[in-house]
Amino acid sequence: MPFADRPRLDPKAAVGVVFVAALFMSIMDTTIVNVALPSIGRQFHVDPASVGVVNVGYLVTLAVFVPLSGWLGDRYGTRRVFLGALALFTVASLLCGSADSLGQLTAYRILQGAAGGLLTPVGMTMLFRAFPQEERMRATRVLMLPTAVAPAAGPVLGGWLVDSWSWHWVFIVNVPIGVLALVFGLAHLPDYRSLPDNRTERVGRFDAAGFLLSAAGFGLTMYALAEGAGQGWGSTRILASGGAGLAALVALVLVELRRPEPMLDLRLFRDRIFRTANLLSLFSGAAFLGMLYLFPLLMQDGLGMDALHSGLMVFPEAVGVMIASQVAGRLYPRFGPRRLLATGAVVVASCLALMATIGPGSNLWAVRGLLFVTGFAMAHVFMPSQTAAFAGVSQRSTGAASTLYNAQRQLGSALGVAVLGTVLATVGTVTSTAGGTPTANLAAYRAAFLVAAALALVAAVTALFVRDSDAAATMRRAAAAAPGTESEAAATP
Repeated sequence: MPFADRPRLDPKAAVGVVFVAALFMSIMDTTIVNVALPSIGRQFHVDPASVGVVNVGYLVTLAVFVPLSGWLGDRYGTRRVFLGALALFTVASLLCGSADSLGQLTAYRILQGAAGGLLTPVGMTMLFRAFPQEERMRATRVLMLPTAVAPAAGPVLGGWLVDSWSWHWVFIVNVPIGVLALVFGLAHLPDYRSLPDNRTERVGRFDAAGFLLSAAGFGLTMYALAEGAGQGWGSTRILASGGAGLAALVALVLVELRRPEPMLDLRLFRDRIFRTANLLSLFSGAAFLGMLYLFPLLMQDGLGMDALHSGLMVFPEAVGVMIASQVAGRLYPRFGPRRLLATGAVVVASCLALMATIGPGSNLWAVRGLLFVTGFAMAHVFMPSQTAAFAGVSQRSTGAASTLYNAQRQLGSALGVAVLGTVLATVGTVTSTAGGTPTANLAAYRAAFLVAAALALVAAVTALFVRDSDAAATMRRAAAAAPGTESEAAATP
């Protein structure tokens, strides 16, 4: 076995370190760039509506490559695919930072999206193959750091980099993280290509029809969701892309269910807890990530706060998630996922409804406390849902299940932003006083927060259909697990 393929650390630690670094970069990249868009537009002499293509290109490509991740990881090995995607993401970040035109920047962001679409699903596959069922909550805790901190840190770090340096640094900041993670991964990261009985995993033929339909379906749908609120849902471009995307997704379902070795194994949704947890994650993610999109807009456009301080206002949410990740992990084996999920989603819905009361006279410390509670409660939704979702998934199907779970998460985040953005556009964020002076219309933000609360309530209702018995394998305490339940040894190609 080549030296580079021999893990020198515990595989769990190696996978955790590399995946956290890569996931942090990937998630933060979706929020840090938003702060830099005005500066990018000014440098390239592009209006705010046109510069949005920088983000749209990234999101669409991300959605296109997520479905491909499971097959690539199984075919070429999770280690090889993950490190290749990490290297591409790092190089693309450097290219973005050196772009001297909007066209170049958009092309490099597309490369970033392709790499990001592979990083998360393949990394999650490695993580869940490294940790046996009774330790899955520990694995989920690993994901909480980047999931919680990165979206909140993005606006803060982005605002400081743009103000102190230039917009180029919001991309270049990824490079040292990516290089260190890549070097560490080359030295320590294992490869999971065997089943528990040490048989080599057989990989099916490439499903070209499934890939083309999923690429068209997810890509066009993501484009419509990302641009619908801005361009108008009645515009020809949005109607055409959205309609074509939905038609491709319907065709995808019909084709994949008939194939013995599909690109997307939709038969996994026959597993009741996997199906329910994905549906719950879709609505809770839409509510939470929609809030992370909406809150800075309220602070900046509605209440006149600058970007840096607006970002700092959001950060207590990340602190709440990090603290709760330690609490939820201990409560999960005792109470099971159902009660944690339902309670957490109800608290999140209540907090989002209270955010509808924020105005010029609001106590900012009370608002920060509200965000802290939101993050604390959301951790009790994210962690149990992700752990329980994979309770009935075999080692062999982990890659396919991870692909479906991450495709759903991408659509959920886009759905939340699209729905809340549509509410803002419909109500109108600007109104005029009697003298004709434009002023912020806080009613639009209130309506959007109430809609976000409704999405969280849908997640709470969905949680009532979760059965703890279906997740029993993940509720055993690791200390009490029988010998031999550790994950299979890493095997190299």
